[in-house]
Amino acid sequence: MEKPDIIDHRLTELEIKTSFNEDLLEQLNQTVFRQQEQIEALIREVRELRRQQPDNGPGATPGLRDELPPHY
Repeated sequence: MEKPDIIDHRLTELEIKTSFNEDLLEQLNQTVFRQQEQIEALIREVRELRRQQPDNGPGATPGLRDELPPHY
């Protein structure tokens, strides 16, 4: 059977590892949360840009106002 000192040392090492894992998990959760907020903000922005886009769509031929003058 193992000596009590060795068991105590192993237990301490496991507690330290568990503590680091808990900290890492919390950091990862915060990162995922921030990324989800950014994704949602980008989705809102894309929706707003689509709403502002003219009805004729991106593939439509440009109007006379959209064309550059010949001297460009």
